[in-house]
Amino acid sequence: MKNKVVVISGASSGIGKACAWHFAKNGSKVVLAARSYDKLKVIGEAMMSAGYEVFTVQADVSIEEDCQRLISETISKFKGIDVLINNAGISMRATLEDMDLSVMKKVMDINFYGTVFCTKYALTHILKSKGSVVGVSSIAGYKGLPARTAYSASKFAMQGFLESLRIENLKKDLHVLIACPGFTASNIRNTALSKDGEVQKESPRDESKMMTAEKVAEYIYKAVVNRQNSIVLTINGKLTVLLNKLLPSLVDRLVYNHLKKEPNSPF
Repeated sequence: MKNKVVVISGASSGIGKACAWHFAKNGSKVVLAARSYDKLKVIGEAMMSAGYEVFTVQADVSIEEDCQRLISETISKFKGIDVLINNAGISMRATLEDMDLSVMKKVMDINFYGTVFCTKYALTHILKSKGSVVGVSSIAGYKGLPARTAYSASKFAMQGFLESLRIENLKKDLHVLIACPGFTASNIRNTALSKDGEVQKESPRDESKMMTAEKVAEYIYKAVVNRQNSIVLTINGKLTVLLNKLLPSLVDRLVYNHLKKEPNSPF
């Protein structure tokens, strides 16, 4: 990946930030994008101080014009794009019965349409470089999770979109990776939306027992280098995907009972 141009959305924290550092350490030119410019600036300065080539762009991926500007500024700076990592995402926790529909729209706008917008504007450039489009999805893109209807819907949609994109460009050497971490230590649960669209603030899970964002970044990097179609991470994640193919009704009950144990669960 030396001297490859890698664009990462949601790069101000978690998996996006970890990917930025990992790709940069392996010689890539990294473009950091996120809504919070203050956080981006701190990360960008730290990476530049370490001797890495970094470019930061403030962008809200739910806004089409921001995605278009992200790509155009990247092209102006580096003259091309080799890898796009669609990582920006938001979660939620509420039953559909209780949830305001604005939550569904916001989650879909960021998780799904953010991926569509960034990919659409970057695609011509990535096809020229025969590069990679990456979607950071979730086990929730394979198995619908209770009280995460919007989140699961957005990840199912993302995966369908990326799979279709891969097949459309089968003869053009486009690499498309769908990366599905299991529960990962990050702030996605802290920033998850409640039934009214308010930020949840506290994670309902023990973050210390989860795979680190840095480890996820390592797997994503290797999958990009090896041009893999998909990766599913963590033992629980792999088991969920496998068992869901064989015994979906059993997995329904297991998932329900597992998430029912969360603090302040709606069940």
